[in-house]
Amino acid sequence: MNTEQTVSAAVAGLQLGSTFTLDDLLHAIQNRRHRRLRVVELADLDTHDGICAVWFVTDTEDLVLHARSDSALHRQQFVLHEFAHMILGHCDGDDCPAEDVLLPNIPPYTRARLLTRQDIDCETEIAAESLADRLAAGIRGSVFAESAYSEVFG
Repeated sequence: MNTEQTVSAAVAGLQLGSTFTLDDLLHAIQNRRHRRLRVVELADLDTHDGICAVWFVTDTEDLVLHARSDSALHRQQFVLHEFAHMILGHCDGDDCPAEDVLLPNIPPYTRARLLTRQDIDCETEIAAESLADRLAAGIRGSVFAESAYSEVFG
């Protein structure tokens, strides 16, 4: 897999342009996946617990749970990483098989994502982090554009 090509194609496929807001991105993902997407901070979860964020897929919605952090940019990166997995189609269908005997009450795709979370050197994690970085750059560009507009036109 060529990560740069994969990420570039994913960004182009969103059809958001080079700058966009987090809300624009959230709506684009919801439209693409034809389901609600919720992002929830877990106040009792801290990055020191070893989990920054996790994406759960239910029958009706996608749910991203993320740890708290004093840094808004850090929290945003947690969420964008999980969004990137959605955009790249990681764990769609049977792409993330897991043994049914482990955690039987948790859907297989969620189990697999939880169990492989520490493998940050695998291709899917590298692609997700690279795409998250590109998404963050698009959001930053939007903020800077709005800021420059306000400075010039008040």
